[in-house]
Amino acid sequence: MQLDKIDLNLLRYLDSLLREQNVTHAANRLGITQPAMSNGLRRLRDLFHDPLLVRTSDGMMPTALSIQLQPKVQAILQSVDEVLHLGQNFDAESSSRVFRIMASDYAEATLIPPLMEKLQAEAPNVILDVMNPSDVSFHDVEKGKVDLVINRFETLPQSFHQKSVWIDNFSCLVPNKPDIIEDFTLDKYLALPHVWVSKTGFGVGVGVQPEEVQKLGWVDGTLAELGHKRNIRLFTRNYNVAMRATEQLGLIATLPSLATKLVADNAKVKVVPPPFDIPPVELKMLWSPLLQHDPGHIWLRSTIAGCATVIAKNHSL
Repeated sequence: MQLDKIDLNLLRYLDSLLREQNVTHAANRLGITQPAMSNGLRRLRDLFHDPLLVRTSDGMMPTALSIQLQPKVQAILQSVDEVLHLGQNFDAESSSRVFRIMASDYAEATLIPPLMEKLQAEAPNVILDVMNPSDVSFHDVEKGKVDLVINRFETLPQSFHQKSVWIDNFSCLVPNKPDIIEDFTLDKYLALPHVWVSKTGFGVGVGVQPEEVQKLGWVDGTLAELGHKRNIRLFTRNYNVAMRATEQLGLIATLPSLATKLVADNAKVKVVPPPFDIPPVELKMLWSPLLQHDPGHIWLRSTIAGCATVIAKNHSL
């Protein structure tokens, strides 16, 4: 096979076909027509002397050769992309790029407002599309359809790039009643009703089984190690709901401290330290290797990191 006979676009077609395993979807991904992609697949089959994708009852499936080719093709395209981006800069002031960020509502409420303030001053036409964890799948991130995911993660895909945003401790949000806030002991904590809140990672969640304590996260795992279990009356994935549950229902909410600062001026609730030690949580941002060298993406990551540093410093994290 001679290099001068290879059309680089064919490698883009092959990459898209192997990612989507569907001719129409692959064409849509590259913004070309379905007939053009079908013609590209025909040329690829002639080039490699292999069908590459075979129609089965489960849809189009890659051949053994395709499976070997996929990581090599991705590496070639990434190298080409790096070469083409050398010396390029991202003009934030004039850009109207849309960045899609998946964020938990904890991350969204604490990080996005100061980030938007910075964008309004430095990149007034840049748009953020903030999505929640259930909107986004692993493959969306892997394919670069989502620029960043910002959340707490129990497990991390090794292929993704990552950066710590900040490390936060826990606080308890309790009803502002003297009999509760005075001498807030572990026994009192355990006797009171609680609201559980958590949404780690990304993708569609599953229902909670209250008896499976070790799967409930940092707070309940730590309590279990001490031989205790809290009286959880409400399970939610929304931090704002959890905080309203303290104000309106009198439920104790044990939350990352930055979240509790959002309601620190509410006279009906009080923020107090937990009566036991809870390991801190780390907020991270993850992104696809496909976006690692993109100038605009580099600018976005740097801007978020700068905002996070200021937030952490202001709140002594």
